[in-house]
Amino acid sequence: MINSKKEKLELSKRAGSVPTNLWQTLCKSNNARIGFTLFLTLSALCFIGPFFIPHSYETTQLSIGASAPSVVHLFGTDVLGRDLLIRTLVGGQISIFVGFLATAVALIIGTTYGMIAGYVGKKTDALMMRFVDTLYALPFTIMVILLTVLFGRSLVLIFLAIGAVEWLTLARIVRGETRNIKTQAFVQAAQLNGLPHHQIITKHILRNLISPVIVFATLTIPSVILLESVISFLGLGVQAPLASWGSLINEGAQKFDVYPWLLIFPSIFFSLTILSLNFIGDAFRDAFDPVL
Repeated sequence: MINSKKEKLELSKRAGSVPTNLWQTLCKSNNARIGFTLFLTLSALCFIGPFFIPHSYETTQLSIGASAPSVVHLFGTDVLGRDLLIRTLVGGQISIFVGFLATAVALIIGTTYGMIAGYVGKKTDALMMRFVDTLYALPFTIMVILLTVLFGRSLVLIFLAIGAVEWLTLARIVRGETRNIKTQAFVQAAQLNGLPHHQIITKHILRNLISPVIVFATLTIPSVILLESVISFLGLGVQAPLASWGSLINEGAQKFDVYPWLLIFPSIFFSLTILSLNFIGDAFRDAFDPVL
């Protein structure tokens, strides 16, 4: 029971559930240190490294064709004579770029949708969640492929298409958390004080959703990069001469028995990036775990 107006106001000012010692907790986590160090190193190589490489990702040298790694071409060249090192780094830029932006799209859609469903409740909640269940019944990869085929294969449309199907799980998580938060005393105090619904959602509901949303984001980025790689592997990704890790791995897999370096180097960068992001995701999940 809320016994006084002062107590109502005090409860209504409570902050979100992000721990104040989050940074200290992450600094003590081996998973966080390994994940951040590895990811920042790979990102620096992908985004800064190309400036120090005297080759272009699109310049062809048909005279040399696919050549093995050498002093001139550290990762070798592809069948068109293009330097594989610069193409791997530029491909990493695209894969990381798509991973983060598609996740941002999924966060915006999923958080907004889940909050509305959970806060309004009743028939609106039931109808909105049945729509989510219907979309869940469709294979994610097939949906992304259909969106890509319908709207084209530009880089912007690729991350929009991926983000448009990755929000479903977050919507369920946010809806459940919202239903729980809106029954808390500080939300009831805000309602009794006449605070408008949009302010309750932004000042109280959303602030207390930060923890699960951050954890979801850190665990979704690697899955989005994987999904983008699958799309590129199927030939529906970025257009040549640009490349992503998925398209490079696709090219390398087709010629692995003759030119193994075409598959090995992009796969190493791709695997290490996914591994680092999984380490970071585990660290955030542990940091927000109230039991731990």
